Amino acid sequence: MEKIVVLTGAGISAESGLGTFRDEDGLWAQHRIEDVATPEGFARDPALVHGFYNARRVQAAQAQPNAAHRALAQLQRDWPGEVIIVTQNVDSLHEAGGATGVIHMHGTLAGALCAACGHRWTAPPEMTVGEPCPACNAPSARPDVVWFGEMPYHMDQIYDHLAEVGIFAAIGTSGQVYPAAAFVHEAIAAGAQTVELNLEPSAGVSSYDETHFGPATEIVPQWVDRLLGRH
Repeated sequence: MEKIVVLTGAGISAESGLGTFRDEDGLWAQHRIEDVATPEGFARDPALVHGFYNARRVQAAQAQPNAAHRALAQLQRDWPGEVIIVTQNVDSLHEAGGATGVIHMHGTLAGALCAACGHRWTAPPEMTVGEPCPACNAPSARPDVVWFGEMPYHMDQIYDHLAEVGIFAAIGTSGQVYPAAAFVHEAIAAGAQTVELNLEPSAGVSSYDETHFGPATEIVPQWVDRLLGRH
């Protein structure tokens, strides 16, 4: 049975109360991306960056998975082939909704990373400037998230899955952030059926064979039901 690869972006978590960085009144609107989501911003003002991610960590910990997260977990359970979920999101709502083996290409808010030795550990609810690494003791703890200008995680593994994909779906993603925006072209090269599920058309909508627009909590469960032959 065909392998399904699902790419998810901020739009799938928006209905769980986690704003996208294009929202006009969310956490992102209060800061310039250059200040809180780049290595240079962290070097300039680590206290600001830690404060921003501490707030996001609290927000994410309080959020609950929605019907779209749960539908993808059901697809993983019930589809006779393999279902790989690749997410640009740094929340853990896919896992909270029952999904397994989620590939977090942009890291997670729940993780801490040592900028000196690369050691990873579970982040405390509040990270502070100069927090020592448990492995090397360097005062260089940072959130384990991929910032603009950094290479996303697990790219080799993702491209291996895309080379074998039969159905590729992009859900709640803007189609503007690379390399994820180009995954659809990898899937097309592999001969996959391509599907976009989004609140509104993305920048790359013309690349998709099939499109569904509306709230993720409505269109994702409907799409999963159709795939599983329930409608």
